[in-house]
Amino acid sequence: MGLYLNLGNEEFEEIRRDTYVDKTGLIDFINSTIGTPRKLTCVSRPRRFGKSFAAKMLCAYYDISCDSHSLFSDLKISKCESFERHLNKYNVLALDLTTFISDAIVYRDVENLIKNMAEAIIDDLFEAYPEVPKQKTLPLMIRRIADYSGKKFIIIIDEWDIIFRELKDNKALHQSFIVFLRTLFKAGGVTNSIAAAYMTGILPIKRRGSESALSDFQEYSILDPHGLAEYVGFTELEVKSLCKEYNIDFQKMKSWYDGYSLGKEKSVYNPNSVMKAVFRGCFADYWTRTETYESLRSYIEMNFNGLQDDIVKMLSGERLPIETATFENDLVSFKSKENVLTLLIHLGYLAYENGKVYIPNDEIKEEFKITLKSSSHPRLIEYLDSSKRLLEATVMMEEDTVANIIQDFHDWEAPLRYNNENSLRNTIRMAYMFAAMDEYAIVEELPSGLGFADIVYLPQKESGLPILLIELKWQKSAESAIAQIKNKRYPKALLGLGGEILLVGISYDSEKSKKHFCKIEKHIKQIQ
Repeated sequence: MGLYLNLGNEEFEEIRRDTYVDKTGLIDFINSTIGTPRKLTCVSRPRRFGKSFAAKMLCAYYDISCDSHSLFSDLKISKCESFERHLNKYNVLALDLTTFISDAIVYRDVENLIKNMAEAIIDDLFEAYPEVPKQKTLPLMIRRIADYSGKKFIIIIDEWDIIFRELKDNKALHQSFIVFLRTLFKAGGVTNSIAAAYMTGILPIKRRGSESALSDFQEYSILDPHGLAEYVGFTELEVKSLCKEYNIDFQKMKSWYDGYSLGKEKSVYNPNSVMKAVFRGCFADYWTRTETYESLRSYIEMNFNGLQDDIVKMLSGERLPIETATFENDLVSFKSKENVLTLLIHLGYLAYENGKVYIPNDEIKEEFKITLKSSSHPRLIEYLDSSKRLLEATVMMEEDTVANIIQDFHDWEAPLRYNNENSLRNTIRMAYMFAAMDEYAIVEELPSGLGFADIVYLPQKESGLPILLIELKWQKSAESAIAQIKNKRYPKALLGLGGEILLVGISYDSEKSKKHFCKIEKHIKQIQ
């Protein structure tokens, strides 16, 4: 077993000892590309979405130095016609670029990173095949070994784009790395020694300039996963099966970790967070901040082209139109807020569907809330202060103050968008959001009594705060909203939750006064 060549199957064996969601269908897909012009595959997806697990699985399957029949015999791939044909039939060269870049940074030798990496791989190949004379270049070494052994190579590169992410300003190093990849996958003769390649990363490949050297790769990104969507994260069926096996509330799991829509897979879950919730037995924010997110904080703090305002709207539940085609697939070429939002999609902090961007689930909402609450931007500070005053005024039943503060939030919104009850709902969600994020859970369209309550804020246990049952009216009075709450017996579903219930009617007159109105009453038993 070498450092990079034929690492065996022990890492995948460890994975199989634990709860394993079967993603071996990916193997059959890669098998279908072997020996074809489609043999070079690049998959870009966010961190914590199973890239390394997939790489370890592929290594175990193709590695000629081990016997992996027992690891795959009970999995989906074993039922495929291609299973036996390619199982443990190749020299596997597995490169995790995070190791190379970490060593270069620690030893302060970044400028020689590519040269040192190539030499280390050549040394490892020579140690495995001492009968083959050591060659000066990696492609030539691969070719000589393939000719000698009669076995082609499968090349697996994990985190291929980390040089562009962690050393984003070192253009000379970027160019050297592109030359390395070009000679590896485009050099005459060596391509016949490579049966297939599988690269993973976060950023898509650039399709201009020197990086067009990677144009032979078939690319599958978070925006365009094609037939690999089911292998990007966990599907709904897979999560349902886990929840049933471990007796976990599926609806809570869905609320916390679902929300990504990829091609035909309309519900894709963050696999890392799902498994942590399964093993730890609780739902929480398991998203770990990375260098890529930290690099974006400056853009969010600057309110790049109104970026913060859009994030606030998405936190309140809105989906916003976005143009993703102008994104240049790096961390420096931002020309609009759409570029930043597109990068956040690739990082997994936002989701995309039908031309719109949105915050996918409760876990990511927590990440954005933390960032926005720590912001020093005056507009956000004003949002936060006004939201706190709004919640205090609601609890104190100060109706005029509530109406006036909601009016302020309305005025901050674009007036042309504020033209129906759904627009009013968006304003209400945004207005209460900052103050309620730590104290309340929001439920919309709550089935109760003889209908559905518009918005309900349920306080955290032992907070001492009342339940807020909010009914909205467009071109009608706030009093009529209270009357509907009573007539349709909306409080009935909330009586067992404990605590006081406040009935809150909010209306907007778009034709005459252009103002909001508010009516607040305490729920008493006779209202049922």
